[in-house]
Amino acid sequence: MRDRTLTATVSVPPAELPEQVAAALREDIGSGDLTAALVPPRQRVHGQIVTREAAVLCGRPWAEASFQQLDRQVRLDWRADDGTHLVAGQILCDIEGPARAVLTAERTALNFLQLLSATATAASRFVAAVAGTGCAVLDTRKTLPGLRSAQKYAVRCGGAVNHRMGLHDMVLIKENHILAAGSIASAVEAARALATGTRVEVEVESLAEFEQALDAGADLVLLDDFSLPDMSAAVARNRARGRLARLEASGSVTLESVRAIAATGVDFVSVGALTKHVRAVDLSLRLAL
Repeated sequence: MRDRTLTATVSVPPAELPEQVAAALREDIGSGDLTAALVPPRQRVHGQIVTREAAVLCGRPWAEASFQQLDRQVRLDWRADDGTHLVAGQILCDIEGPARAVLTAERTALNFLQLLSATATAASRFVAAVAGTGCAVLDTRKTLPGLRSAQKYAVRCGGAVNHRMGLHDMVLIKENHILAAGSIASAVEAARALATGTRVEVEVESLAEFEQALDAGADLVLLDDFSLPDMSAAVARNRARGRLARLEASGSVTLESVRAIAATGVDFVSVGALTKHVRAVDLSLRLAL
């Protein structure tokens, strides 16, 4: 039987992290930091990064790389790990090193920490909202360009589960694919022939399409904007047929609605807001000579 599960992945930073940091530094520094050049070259500073609000920490490796790529003398002594739940006023780390490097990399490091902590915090809140239902929270491909792997890492730090990383690692047949192929059955058949051994998911918009997806042998079925009664009906029909597919709910999911969706018995609920509607966590770097 084909594997029909989606599982959490250990939160290991992505291989492209150095490239992401280098690109961010180039974007900010350009031909040189004119303001940091006003500081004496041998001046050293120390300080702390502090959160002004409750959050889930994420982005330590990106913050460290932001300083280290400029000057390896900069040292960060962390007081919390990625995935740690923080309270307002908590110190994240102590920092010490050459003033010019610290000042130049400050904004890039904080940008990564604020963004990724925001994603991890959002993921954690959705996971908490469905606790005890047996339903897993998934992310989507609605990520910031160039930072998908970073945000996917943050989702895992928040306790949620990654869906596909991109178009290359799973087949997800949507409305326009079905239209081009002629039918759900034809689209699934073509996917099996072209992507042997790869999971195939079909997005459906009605119970009639849901039945077609089950008949076609989809591994997963995405219930797009289904009402709660229709979600429950889909779960019941799938169980009656021996759980032919894993079921994912999607579409305008909020913290207020996610538990009711999970309670219908779906296996997954995907939430684009984890990576798309994030609000940066309020952090600050306080320095002293």
